[in-house]
Amino acid sequence: MVITKEFADLKPVLMPGVKKGIKYPYFQILDKDQVLFVVSSGLNGLEFNKTIGYCSLFPGVQIYQCLYGHGIMVMQRNDEAGEAKEFKVVSLSAGRVVSVPASWAMCIINTGSNFLVVLRNSAMNEKFFDTNPITKKHGLAYHVVEKKGDIAFEQNPNYRIHPQITTE
Repeated sequence: MVITKEFADLKPVLMPGVKKGIKYPYFQILDKDQVLFVVSSGLNGLEFNKTIGYCSLFPGVQIYQCLYGHGIMVMQRNDEAGEAKEFKVVSLSAGRVVSVPASWAMCIINTGSNFLVVLRNSAMNEKFFDTNPITKKHGLAYHVVEKKGDIAFEQNPNYRIHPQITTE
């Protein structure tokens, strides 16, 4: 099954005031045991195109493998009040494998000029992921933006706490 995400689907997690963006930000190709994310390149306002993201309720580690393109995966661990405790950035290029621990939120961001294609090892049914904490705060603790041709991080004003960004 193929799921097409449109700009309207992504708008709740973008920076405030974005009026124009990528018509089809990403596609999900679902199979019984895995999901393929195909993320379009480009910008939504100042932000690099991304997936909506979700908080994992899956009881174990999820494995993502970048198959094509360049981008980053951001991961965030929240406290009980929904504030960010940790924020990690992992660079993605073909062959890179990323492990996302249970109870972490994640989002795939295309910072390249072509499609970004990432495979997840589990299809998961809806009981294992929650987008509400992310849509409620309009994204994760930081928005990934383009500034003077480079990748930059803007604090999301809907969080009181913005932890130090660590890289992997």
